[in-house]
Amino acid sequence: MNVPLPDVPEVRVVGLPQLTSGFDLVERLDLAMHLKVHGPLEPQTGERLAELADAISLRGRGGAGFPFGQKLRAVAKSAIRRGVRPVVVINGSEGEPACRKDTVLLNRAPHLVLDGALLAAEALGARTLIIGLTRNSTESSIRAALSERGLSDRRGQRLRARIVRTPERMVSGEASALIRAADGGPALPMGRRSRASDSGVGGAPTLLSNAETFAQLAIAARTGPRRYGHTGLYNEPGTVLLTISGAVARPMVVEAPTGVPLRYVLQLAGAPSAPQGVLTGGYHGNWIDAVAAHDAAVSRESLAALGGALGAGAILPIGQDTCPLGEALRVANWLAAETAGQCGPCKLGLPAAAGGLSDVLNGGGPAALEALREVTQAVRGRGACKHPDGSARFYASTLSAFTDDLAAHVLGGGCGRETLGVLPLPMPGYTEESIATGEKLAVDWTLCQGHGLCADLVPELIRLGADGYPALADASVPVHLRGRAQRAVRRCPALALRIEQPPAEQRPSRPALPGGDRKALGSGRS
Repeated sequence: MNVPLPDVPEVRVVGLPQLTSGFDLVERLDLAMHLKVHGPLEPQTGERLAELADAISLRGRGGAGFPFGQKLRAVAKSAIRRGVRPVVVINGSEGEPACRKDTVLLNRAPHLVLDGALLAAEALGARTLIIGLTRNSTESSIRAALSERGLSDRRGQRLRARIVRTPERMVSGEASALIRAADGGPALPMGRRSRASDSGVGGAPTLLSNAETFAQLAIAARTGPRRYGHTGLYNEPGTVLLTISGAVARPMVVEAPTGVPLRYVLQLAGAPSAPQGVLTGGYHGNWIDAVAAHDAAVSRESLAALGGALGAGAILPIGQDTCPLGEALRVANWLAAETAGQCGPCKLGLPAAAGGLSDVLNGGGPAALEALREVTQAVRGRGACKHPDGSARFYASTLSAFTDDLAAHVLGGGCGRETLGVLPLPMPGYTEESIATGEKLAVDWTLCQGHGLCADLVPELIRLGADGYPALADASVPVHLRGRAQRAVRRCPALALRIEQPPAEQRPSRPALPGGDRKALGSGRS
């Protein structure tokens, strides 16, 4: 079924709007409408801004949840110690198919995001603002917003602002990947872990947070901590933005005060009254069951206490009519293809884990389950970024949340349900680098002799089974792996490997690339 989310889905509000104020008036708040709705914003000193962030318990809304005030002070301290100007970066790179909250803000309330970032830049004495984006729609909106404010990257300006476009991939939203892209390199995580507050863009101390975090800062700076704290929970005040998708009648982004029952938000989107499970925190998050979903409130603390995670605010219920392990396998194949290909735990471990889950579903028995547990544990904590850790968390949560289905597949002939594909994944034919082409690798088993060259060339999609013959991931070939897949086909000594094209009706026309560049994707050149 797989219906991907639109760039800007429906937006709903529980209670009074804050981040989404004015959405009922216009589709996009330009600068004039933004000022009418939110009013002017006074600059603040660095310490006062950090105290404000502390007073409202502001944490990063991109998934990691790091305290913003602590981050702000670390950047200021490093900049003073080194005697250099810091850099402020808005991370609007939503590379996960289940997340749209930052995209909604950047498309509909771009000036609220810019307010928070410019407030931080002024407080820190920064002279450079960078906005990392993945989509055409967000780039268009932000370019218009910068123009409305008279901001550009021209020399001589008090503050230079520029956009950095990154591929729509899971790893390109990682902090070091965005910093690397801002420095002119590939949007891939760095091989070593370092703190952006010490050395980020151009080696300067860098304050990097996601779009919602800066928007929340702008709201709090206008209202003050006391009024801001009147909404939501005492220890987690304010509102949060949630992206609700999966088995729902209406995928949407919801602004809700913390403390609101999760079941109420799910009802707004038309989720099943008794879901088989709810994936919280997105594809690096955790599953909770129907009982936990009924008891949970929208907050980090409540979800964590019930085994869930708020993460980047993606909430995905699934109904009773689909195979949960089959749904997880679709996500597992996508996670494996999203690897940056820079370290073994990610490049080799995640495809092996996806293959292991496939073995479990296809009757591999207890041995396949044990092998899956081992490979999942092996990738944890060993990658250059958090992608292996997040993926391992998703696997572990899947295995613990659906024990009855797991037993049916391991000990019996399966759960008897089809995989409906209710969890959103990218559609074939999309032009972004990470998206599937619709093509699939296939093996002619009458010719295959088990040479294994294909698994060396495309370990993300092919692994060698216990018998030495290739096992293929049940996933379309992503554009960024197409060249290597074509080389694997050409180099197969037995001519057994091929790439199968999708049916004509599943080949959507491809829009022009950003900037009008229509060069062919995946030309197959080595």
